[in-house]
Amino acid sequence: MTENTTQKNTEETTGVKAPEVVATAAPKPAEGRSFGTRPRTVGAGAGAPRGGVRGGAGAPRGGGARGGARGAGKGGPRGAGFERAKPEFDNKLIQIRRVTRVVAGGRRFAFSVAMVAGNRKGSVGVGIGKAADTAAAIEKAMKNAKKNMIKVRLTNEMMIPHEVEAKEASARVMIMPAPGRGMVAGSSVRNVLDLAGIKNVRAKILSGSKNKLNNARAAIKALEQLREKKPVKMEK
Repeated sequence: MTENTTQKNTEETTGVKAPEVVATAAPKPAEGRSFGTRPRTVGAGAGAPRGGVRGGAGAPRGGGARGGARGAGKGGPRGAGFERAKPEFDNKLIQIRRVTRVVAGGRRFAFSVAMVAGNRKGSVGVGIGKAADTAAAIEKAMKNAKKNMIKVRLTNEMMIPHEVEAKEASARVMIMPAPGRGMVAGSSVRNVLDLAGIKNVRAKILSGSKNKLNNARAAIKALEQLREKKPVKMEK
């Protein structure tokens, strides 16, 4: 009301009509326009599967434009066609210990490993290896066992032909055939007989030695005494 009265007084005084003031509204943002967001493109409409844009609706991973060329010619599922080579000899650790040697600058530690290796077809051997880490010690022990491998004389039923006995250091071992009883043995002697492939056998540790390496070596020495037939004792 004050503006209209002032405009009217001015027209009466000066005799000049003042221009009319038209109020203009603020511009509205365009419809559908969003600030700070980017429109999202959906492959096959709302709720489409993840592979809709890259490989078609519901297409498997690697079957679209991106994965088609990469997955072509791979020859089936992952890992198909790859077969791990079976080792020639099976092996079993019988003893692992940490050893120390004293040098001028102090002590140096290493690992000593005793291992039995065999193919379960009559070949068996015992080896030892020493290195700063266990992996290298095991590798050395395996090579040493292959180097010291022997061929055991067995019957057609994979049994020993006769009883044998041997002594190694303080260990004393006796090995006897036992038809129909399976394997009756313990400690490292059992590992030696198992990896040699011997069946229906019975072993006895006659000494009180608990040293597994000596017991295994005594078993190897006893198996070396096997002959095709039972030896005949000479009468005095």
